[in-house]
Amino acid sequence: MQSVYALVVAAGRGSRFGGERPKQYLPLAGRMVLYHAVSAFARHPCIAGVQVMIRPEDRAVFDDAVAGLPVLPPCAGGATRQESVRLGLEAMALHQPESVLIHDGARPYAGAALIDRVIDALGRAPAAIPCLPLRDTIKRAEDGLIRTTVDRSRLWRAQTPQGFHFAAIRAAHCAVAGGDLTDDSAVAEAAGLMPVLVPGDEENLKITTPEDLAAAARLLAARLGDVRVGQGFDVHAFGPGDKIVLCGVDIPYGASLVGHSDADVGLHALTDAVLGAICAGDIGQHFPPSDPQWRGAASEQFLRHAAALVEARGGVVAGVDVTIICERPRIGPYRAAMIERVAAILGIAADRVSVKATTTDRLGFTGRGEGVAAQAVATVRLPL
Repeated sequence: MQSVYALVVAAGRGSRFGGERPKQYLPLAGRMVLYHAVSAFARHPCIAGVQVMIRPEDRAVFDDAVAGLPVLPPCAGGATRQESVRLGLEAMALHQPESVLIHDGARPYAGAALIDRVIDALGRAPAAIPCLPLRDTIKRAEDGLIRTTVDRSRLWRAQTPQGFHFAAIRAAHCAVAGGDLTDDSAVAEAAGLMPVLVPGDEENLKITTPEDLAAAARLLAARLGDVRVGQGFDVHAFGPGDKIVLCGVDIPYGASLVGHSDADVGLHALTDAVLGAICAGDIGQHFPPSDPQWRGAASEQFLRHAAALVEARGGVVAGVDVTIICERPRIGPYRAAMIERVAAILGIAADRVSVKATTTDRLGFTGRGEGVAAQAVATVRLPL
C-alpha cells in the first residue's frame, strides 16, 4: 500500500466570512469546523499522517480544535495559500510520503468514500482532483448586463482533497514559488501535470460565509438524525482526606470521597449517561472495580472512553447536564471550572454543558453529610 499523508491548510484569516475568529475555528455541532475537516483524514485507515498548516498565533485554539485526534505537530503557514502548501510539503518531506492529499481546513465534510476515490485515482495518474458539474446556466455579464451564455458542458467545480504524487507536486510548487494560485490543481497544471478528474461530493461544501456555516450545521443535523438520551447516577461516601474531586475539579475539603478510582461522582454519573445513550452498558463493565489498574485513576479517562465510543459510531455528544447532590462542600464557587473541564474532556463547547447543585434539605445520607451523589443526563446524536 502506498504511503499517503494529508496536508490540511488552515492558516487563513477567512476575511470574507468576517468576525474576530477565523472560520476554521468556529463552532459546528459542538466541535470546531477544523476538527471535522481534520478528523476525516486522521481516522481514515489509508492516511499515514496528517499535517496541518496554521498561523502561529492560533496555536492554542488549534490545540483545542484537534484535541484527541492523532495529528502531527502543526507548521506555520505563509502569507498565501500557495505558500502555506509549499511550506507544508517541505515539512512533510521528512516522512517521505509517496502521495499527499491537500485539503482546505474550511471543508468539514470530506467523506471517506471521497478520500478513497482520490487515493484510488492516484494509481493511474500523478494528480487527482474531485470535481462537480455545473448545474445552473452560466452567464457572462459586464456592467450589470448579461452579454452571453457560457457553454457549461466542459466546466467543473473543483473541490478538495486534491491528491498528488508527492515528489511531483513538491517540485511543481517549488517551480512557481512566490505566486498566488488559488488551488493546487492550478499549480500542477502550470508544471505540465494532467490531473485526472474524479467525482466530487455535493456535501463537501466549503465554508466561506455565515450562510455556508448555517448550511453545514443543517447538513450535519440531517446526517445525525438519531437522537438518543441516557441517564446516570452515582454515590460515594466520605472518608479520610483533604479534598474531593467533582467533575474533574479538585475541591479542598476536610474529607475525601471513597472509591476505587478518584471517586468523582459527577464524571461517573456522566460516563454512565453517555454509555446509556448508546446502549453500551455501564462504567463497571468497561472499568471493573476489581481491576487494580483503575485504583486511584482519574475519572476523566472513563468519560473520554465513553465519548470515543460515540465518535466511533459516527456520532457526537450534543449536550450534557450534571446535578451534584450534597450539603457540603459548596459547589457554586467551582461550577464554572467544572463546566470548562467537562467540555474539555468531551471536546464540546462549554455552552453544551450544564452543571448544577442541590441539597436534600438535610434528609437522607447526603443530608446527614455522609457522602455525595450525582445524577446526569446526556444527549447524543448518531447517524440514522
